[in-house]
Amino acid sequence: MIELSENIFNYFENLYGKEIAEKYREYIRTDHFQYIRISKSADEQKIISKLNSYGVELGKIEFIPLVYKVISGNEIIGKTLEHALGKYYIQSLSSMIPPLVLNPNQNEIVLDLCAAPGSKTTELADLMNNKGVLVANEISVDRVKMLVHNLDRMNFINTGVIASKGELLHQYFANHFDKILVDAPCSALGVLQKKNEVSNWWNLDRVENIAAVQVSLLVSAIRMAKIGAEIVYSTCTLALEENE
Repeated sequence: MIELSENIFNYFENLYGKEIAEKYREYIRTDHFQYIRISKSADEQKIISKLNSYGVELGKIEFIPLVYKVISGNEIIGKTLEHALGKYYIQSLSSMIPPLVLNPNQNEIVLDLCAAPGSKTTELADLMNNKGVLVANEISVDRVKMLVHNLDRMNFINTGVIASKGELLHQYFANHFDKILVDAPCSALGVLQKKNEVSNWWNLDRVENIAAVQVSLLVSAIRMAKIGAEIVYSTCTLALEENE
């Protein structure tokens, strides 16, 4: 069972009151469900049929096309031939929302500023119908390997990968992009169910340091955006300092 650190509980209690802090503690102890996003280039019904034959039970998510909740078969879903061939991507439901809000198309030049491991990048590439120009940036070389692997596995050819410090990228791409996703590194309070190690290190000093990086990334994105461009800023945390 995941235990909430005193630092995190006190943070929520001070902001929202004890009742909300208790509800958050209850929430992170609940089961974490997996979701899959089927590639637009795949045969949706064929993939569902194949997964069913492996013993995977799926439930359709009505408000997002091609997305299914894994009801049973979690131990199988990442080990199928269809997954290896990029017919679907295992991705949390909330993670799918920022690319949908950005809604890029194949006629645009798009940047994913903090791209690895590639869940949102591959979703953006799919929304662009594997056309147009998508630039995926990731500062960590080790995470770039994962990003490239996922793009290759999903067969996307409209995406170029660079490994650069996002805060400085505007020096090369000033006024360049039509749409930019800033899915910033964060303190991960929204995904504590699957990243319970966060509870061991989370404190306000770390949050403030992360927030400073986030502001620098966002300012860099603004400088890279064309006049009239759109930027989506997203995190997977609940900290006021990082989201407000």
